[in-house]
Amino acid sequence: MAKALNILFAGTPEFAAASLNALLQAPHNICAVYTQPDRPAGRGRKLTPSPVKQLALQYELPVLQPETLKAPEVQQQLRSFNADLMVVVAYGLLLPPAVLQAPRLGCINVHASLLPRWRGAAPIQRAILAGDAQTGVTIMQMDEGLDTGDMLLSKTTPIHADDTAQTLHDRLADIGATALAESLQLLAEDSLVPEQQDNARATYAAKLQKAEAQIDWRQSAEQLQRLIRAFNPWPVAQTSMDGVTLRIWNAKLLPAAEAPKTVGKVPGTVLHESRAGIDVVTGKDVLRITQLQLPGGKPLAVSEFVNAHSLQGKVLTSG
Repeated sequence: MAKALNILFAGTPEFAAASLNALLQAPHNICAVYTQPDRPAGRGRKLTPSPVKQLALQYELPVLQPETLKAPEVQQQLRSFNADLMVVVAYGLLLPPAVLQAPRLGCINVHASLLPRWRGAAPIQRAILAGDAQTGVTIMQMDEGLDTGDMLLSKTTPIHADDTAQTLHDRLADIGATALAESLQLLAEDSLVPEQQDNARATYAAKLQKAEAQIDWRQSAEQLQRLIRAFNPWPVAQTSMDGVTLRIWNAKLLPAAEAPKTVGKVPGTVLHESRAGIDVVTGKDVLRITQLQLPGGKPLAVSEFVNAHSLQGKVLTSG
């Protein structure tokens, strides 16, 4: 029987909480949980603990929230736990060499892509934007580079045609939790075989910027549909109509047989609207908007939106 490991856990958002929950069900000892300091959230901007902190407190685990791991006293405290391993999942703070080397078995990371593709901050969104057919989770031995360490285990999932960043995030969080539990079992049995990444195949998943969410109707309907899915739920794709910002939450490609004629129409022109959707000319093919939001309102299905609003004949533009 493999021996239980003494583990430090470092993570912050919901994605990380799924992995912490898996650890709590495993026969290992969680020495302490590191998470980012409480941040203002919601309309009241009230200081709110991270999902990882909320789960850790529920199980009465020690929680530490340093602003940085570079301070000598923070590193000394971390070493004092004498951990076998540190598990890092979407923590959001840089791990200096002293921290990477502190646990006996170093630090491992649950990363939401099939490395070396999509190293960096936004692998889920970048995979959808690029039109990738599949993605997954990689358990990686951390080194000083950006997601460059040896791969220990990976799990794959297809990217479905209707996946948004949210639905794919939720699926990958579950896959990551399962992969982590499996990796720790193999690690405790000393049967994990590290595999070096092929740096020549690496791509970089840059952090999302709000400016990227502006829809350029000159792009193809396929590209725009991927953008809308990738930026749901944040920062949400948007367009302008008569100076008013519309946020587009969902859309689909309109089959050629169903599409209205677009000859001579400017990209962004609303060709047709009904309870089924709002059909817009793009640089190639027609995009049907199925869910959208006006300023100050909530996201509405088009079937509700057209009861009180009409975009027929309008030209939508970039902000």
